Amino acid sequence: MIDKLGQNGKAAVVLANGSLSSMTSGEGEIRKNIVNADLVDAIIALPDKLFYTTQIPVCIWILNRNKKHPRKTLFIDARKFGQLVTRKLRELTDEDIRKIADTYINWQNNENYEDVQGFCKSATIDDIREHNYILTPGRYVGIEEEEEDGESFEEKMERLTATLAKQFLRPLKISRVIRLTISLVRVWRWRSTGTSRSISWGRPRSLKMAFMIVK
Repeated sequence: MIDKLGQNGKAAVVLANGSLSSMTSGEGEIRKNIVNADLVDAIIALPDKLFYTTQIPVCIWILNRNKKHPRKTLFIDARKFGQLVTRKLRELTDEDIRKIADTYINWQNNENYEDVQGFCKSATIDDIREHNYILTPGRYVGIEEEEEDGESFEEKMERLTATLAKQFLRPLKISRVIRLTISLVRVWRWRSTGTSRSISWGRPRSLKMAFMIVK
């Protein structure tokens, strides 16, 4: 692919995410040579389930023999982008595509671009060397900053601990419901041989008791 590029050639290549970090079969050395040749203009990490034939996440390598920013590479982490249209297929929205494209174009043209933690980062070749030539965008853009929700650490810990305790108890409650239901079914079957009054009494009561335990 690279040897087909002209003097000012540019190419966008879609590859599996393994191409960003794999060290097998000499891939790490190939990636190192491409970086040192200053050919990597941008790396864009995309979410999974974008294709009908595979659910693996992919990335876009933008290669450029005539970079506007020598010795720099733009990293964009768009793994959280897109919306599921089916259980196995995700689509990038027009807004997602516009945001990715505008970020790259603005970076190229030095217009309204700035690094955004968790999304994009303009890194130098020295930065890439420090990461052993691994090009996974998440290593460079960092973790997205979360907005403060106004809840203190102590309050949040107490709330999460209580929620966790309830989750641990739920299997026990379900087990009790199963045992109760089996017992009541046996009673109901036995009482069904009696009068209609016995049948109407047994069924609603069993459902009510089961609901009370689950709750």
